[in-house]
Amino acid sequence: MIDLHDAILAINPSITTMRGDVAYDADENIIEYDLAAAQAKLAELQAAETAKQEAEIAAKASAQSKLAALGLTPEEITAIIGS
Repeated sequence: MIDLHDAILAINPSITTMRGDVAYDADENIIEYDLAAAQAKLAELQAAETAKQEAEIAAKASAQSKLAALGLTPEEITAIIGS
């Protein structure tokens, strides 16, 4: 699960550590960040993660359908691609 800290780190490469809502660089200096930009990035990252998961589900369904069209049984399909 992607969270706000992931988004903050994604838009601020100089940040190496987050403790609570405080960000630090490699020298333990406090780094300021734009919370609104981080929240926007969080929405972007979550949308990308959702799209990735949906694509994986669609690909699996497509593979199952194609294997079934070839005449494989449900058990054989499960053995090949999993549940």
